[in-house]
Amino acid sequence: MGSASSGAEPNDTSGGRTSPIPHINSVTLVGFVGADPEQRQAKSNGSKFTVLSVATQRSWKNADDEWSSKTEWHRIVLFRPRLAENVARTIKKGAHVLVEGSLISSTYEQPNGKGKKSKTAKITSWSIRADVVRKLDRNEQEPEPPASGPAPESDEAAF
Repeated sequence: MGSASSGAEPNDTSGGRTSPIPHINSVTLVGFVGADPEQRQAKSNGSKFTVLSVATQRSWKNADDEWSSKTEWHRIVLFRPRLAENVARTIKKGAHVLVEGSLISSTYEQPNGKGKKSKTAKITSWSIRADVVRKLDRNEQEPEPPASGPAPESDEAAF
């Protein structure tokens, strides 16, 4: 147990020193996109954002020494306008992606039954606010930036 003079809490392993990064909210996921990204608009201020679902899988050996696995679905929200538009345009269902961001929560109340005496339940949902979404697919060619020379004579759009 830490002493009162050290300034440390009983379970503090830092010896009373303050950490240069006292709180971290950082998430990194690598998984597969479950459906094409969906562009939405906030009711409160009309700002556009993009939502996508990413599946990850974890595996472990069970008590019988057999492999088990579970798929987890993660709701990814993109509020940065350029990133949101780029993801909506270029990422499709099945894409292998890396997502970096932070965990955010939203709480809402939901009626729990009918009638005058019904109570409401507070529901908290968790999402990941993405700062980076990177495509990891190796089979698809990334679009090349347009050359700085004269534009090609074609009806096709350059990527």
